[in-house]
Amino acid sequence: MLKNLAVLCLVLATATLAACGHNDTAATADKTQASAKIHKWRMVTTWPKNLPGLGVAPERMADMVRTMSNGRLDITVFGAGEVVPAMGVFDAVSLGNVEMGHGAAYYWKGKLPAAPFFTAVPFGLTAQEMNGWLLHGGGMALWEELYAPFDLVPLAGGNTGVQMAGWFNKEINSLADLQGLKMRIPGLGGEVFERAGGSAITIPGGEVYTSLQTGVIDAAEWVGPYNDLAIGLHQVAKYYYYPGWQEPGPTLEVIVNKNAMASLPADLQEILRVASLAINDDMLAEFTTRNNAALEEMVNKHQVQLRRLPNDVLAELQLISAEVLASIPGDDELAQRIYASYSQYRTQVMAYHEISERAYINARAAGEQGDKAP
Repeated sequence: MLKNLAVLCLVLATATLAACGHNDTAATADKTQASAKIHKWRMVTTWPKNLPGLGVAPERMADMVRTMSNGRLDITVFGAGEVVPAMGVFDAVSLGNVEMGHGAAYYWKGKLPAAPFFTAVPFGLTAQEMNGWLLHGGGMALWEELYAPFDLVPLAGGNTGVQMAGWFNKEINSLADLQGLKMRIPGLGGEVFERAGGSAITIPGGEVYTSLQTGVIDAAEWVGPYNDLAIGLHQVAKYYYYPGWQEPGPTLEVIVNKNAMASLPADLQEILRVASLAINDDMLAEFTTRNNAALEEMVNKHQVQLRRLPNDVLAELQLISAEVLASIPGDDELAQRIYASYSQYRTQVMAYHEISERAYINARAAGEQGDKAP
């Protein structure tokens, strides 16, 4: 009897081990199959297809993701109007009609008044400072919270650096010259411009040239020399003004549908995040490299008149900007926290940059002037 019982136990143990081995093999096979799955995604953008800088960045990101994932995440990029209109990117990704998009948060100001904080604030943070606030100053968590009700995951996806103040067909000598002027200027800069007496119009980049050429608008700010030369704005306006008070360090965004992101294996999610950060840095490096050569071409070859906005105009715009920013939060608790976080970070980073970035740039400029002195 003991012998039979031993045999029975041996049979049961063998069957159990075999079942476990089968389960382990099946689990391994499932994991292998999941990791080998190819995810085909679509990315819609607010930019014209392959526009240098802004339009090329999403293409570079898609190539980077494809390479890092060994083809497991294959993203096809569409320019503005190919799948959805430029200003339809947010809704298309939010609804899950496409998996991801590339644009700028301040375009969605009508839905989310606090959204422009995550692109650009007039007289606000530079590109370097925006990266600091988002990545190490609490800004990204607030951005994620703001977009969560729309089933969107935001990622920093580019920066052009300090932009230009814009293109005008008349000189700006005082605030009076802005009165009644119709200007393409989005985000909070547009609100400031309207309070200064102008009329702010938001139109996508693909329509700026034609609108300026036909007189639909009297002036326009787009990006800076590299992009402005690419779309030919020097052909339809004479005066080119700086500095870009309205967009000192505009962060562009990659937005991913929350459910689409969750459907990816953890490694592909991380690849998306890393690629977005890489493109965020790469775009800034490209604009830093290309802007001056483009400006020299416009001034020397195309006789563009480069002008600096008068100090009193800039001073008044800065006063109005402070009023606009303070009015944004209202009774919205999240908007209040975003405003407080941004403002506190700006104060702190400005204090340090007075003795670092600004002090160095001033010292460098003084040295250059000394070298040229007779």
